[in-house]
Amino acid sequence: MRISGLILAGGKATRMEGANKALVPFLSRPMISHVIERLQQQVDDIIINTNQEAEAFSSFHLTILSDEVTGYAGPLAGLHAGLNASQHEWVLCVPCDSPLLPKNIAESLMQAAIKENADIAIPKTDVQNHPVFCLCKKSLAADLANYLHDGGRKVSEWQQRHRCIEVHFDDEIAFSNINTFEDLAKLEALCIQGTAR
Repeated sequence: MRISGLILAGGKATRMEGANKALVPFLSRPMISHVIERLQQQVDDIIINTNQEAEAFSSFHLTILSDEVTGYAGPLAGLHAGLNASQHEWVLCVPCDSPLLPKNIAESLMQAAIKENADIAIPKTDVQNHPVFCLCKKSLAADLANYLHDGGRKVSEWQQRHRCIEVHFDDEIAFSNINTFEDLAKLEALCIQGTAR
């Protein structure tokens, strides 16, 4: 089953002083480069969704697109753009600020989605679920457009309108997201100590 990878890099990063979060260095490389490295072993192509400085991503030589829904409508707007742009039936959506995402996320979510005949599969750890990481059918693009047009913005709320399943993952750290420079320093320290990889 062919999959497009979608990296959401469209947020404002207000808690990081408005920095282009995807390009903030993590272990001496842009944060998004770690995400790309882990994704490209799992998907057939990669799309970057961003609403700022698109030219700054040109060095990655990937498809770059902005939200079709205006006004910074959140991660669902990025997912909507990715679903429309995907050449494949499935889209694996991940945020740009989780550089340690699982190296088996695509396979695990896809196997579960097929087994359960689901439209959407999201990871769940012992602590919580992680809805922005999701494997989603391209055919849901029109419904998502309607939801956004009606003012809907909540990722979980939209997902629960469909056949959505949760798939268990053991590694909580793999889903760590970096929202502040303090988060960045803590996660780098875990990697240097060998606690995270």
